[in-house]
Amino acid sequence: MNQKLVSVMQLLSAVCGVSSSVSYQYHFVNEEKSWTEAQSYCREIHTELATINNMEEMKNLNASLKDKTRHVWIGLEKGNTGKWLWSLADGNFHSEGDAHRNWSQGEPNNKGGKEFCVVMKKSDGTWADDSCEELHPFMCYDEKKTNTDRYRLIKETKTWRDAQSYCRENFIDLVSVRNQTENQQVYTAGQALTDDCFWIGLFNDSWKWSGCGL
Repeated sequence: MNQKLVSVMQLLSAVCGVSSSVSYQYHFVNEEKSWTEAQSYCREIHTELATINNMEEMKNLNASLKDKTRHVWIGLEKGNTGKWLWSLADGNFHSEGDAHRNWSQGEPNNKGGKEFCVVMKKSDGTWADDSCEELHPFMCYDEKKTNTDRYRLIKETKTWRDAQSYCRENFIDLVSVRNQTENQQVYTAGQALTDDCFWIGLFNDSWKWSGCGL
């Protein structure tokens, strides 16, 4: 079902974000509203539906909602266009505006309108978009290691999301590729595979925060 349609049909409580010069604050609204109604309420009474920028804010929000309700609206909504982002969303790792891409010819093509995750081809190290539900081996990133040892090839096949979870639980995340040197290193590490390709950490994300955040 279309996400925007779901947001209109369902009635949930909401969490508003309250602007603060010290830190983000959250205000629980114990009234059932559609997402659009909750957005309007928060903008009129407070600042905006809650925005969550990091794990600390997530923990603060969870603490403020303890024993209140199971489901609440926050300010995340589906946009019309997506951006290619790395799973490892760490500002210390990625430089702002980092846009290295190594697409195969004709890629990304979003075949069937459902290709939102990226594989690296074993044949030449170029990239292609693929359905996130496909099963592929994958490459994890381990920041505790140095040089090429940080690239951990996992030959077990998983969906992109399951591969992401595995890498985050056992290492750091799915591998990111910031430049041509790293692309060559990841490509080399992937040559031990018999498969044609493997997941890397790039995905297309069309979710956005309501308004401009707090």
